Amino acid sequence: MELKRAEQIAEALEELVFQGEYEDGQRLDEIKLAEHFNVSRTPIREALQRLVMAGMAEQIPRRGVFVRQPGPVELLEMFETMAELEAACGRFAAVRMTDDGLDRLVNANGKCREAVERQDAPGYYLENETFHQEIYRGATNSHLHSEVLRLQNRLKPYRRVQLRIRGRMAQSLAEHEEIIEALKSGDSELAAKLLRAHVTVQGEKFQQLIAGLKN
Repeated sequence: MELKRAEQIAEALEELVFQGEYEDGQRLDEIKLAEHFNVSRTPIREALQRLVMAGMAEQIPRRGVFVRQPGPVELLEMFETMAELEAACGRFAAVRMTDDGLDRLVNANGKCREAVERQDAPGYYLENETFHQEIYRGATNSHLHSEVLRLQNRLKPYRRVQLRIRGRMAQSLAEHEEIIEALKSGDSELAAKLLRAHVTVQGEKFQQLIAGLKN
């Protein structure tokens, strides 16, 4: 229960950062946060560690935990890197993914579809994470797997915010369908191309993402 509460608090803090309630470099005070969320300091510490692990905060010894917001250039660079890592996963998975792996991928996408039908953005994000992780797993490259999981975790708050953009969930689901077909047919270059485009944020889409962080 404590861990679940910590996760909820971490997500709430991410949202407060996006809304501008906490600025870049501002210290996150455990005592004040415990009072704000009406909990003990234990789940607050857990939540702050989650923010640190996600790269949304920085822990400075003997000083505390401070908000760390990447600038637009750093954020764009992280998305570019993630797009290339996912493209590599798709290229490998197209020739290495097992039938069981494909079945799990299709099942994960079915749950994504259900979330779209419910207009459940948080639920969609969770199922979307599973969808992508099945592709990472299907690539059967342990080093690539660990690197892409690390960056997926780092970009989690920002990929979740993207789903606020009108029509993005339905568009994402349609892209999933194309990715599944490419993987099923064993077309490694197409799978890589589709995954790269699926993750890359460019132009208007990136501006919408940045605007979403401020709303």
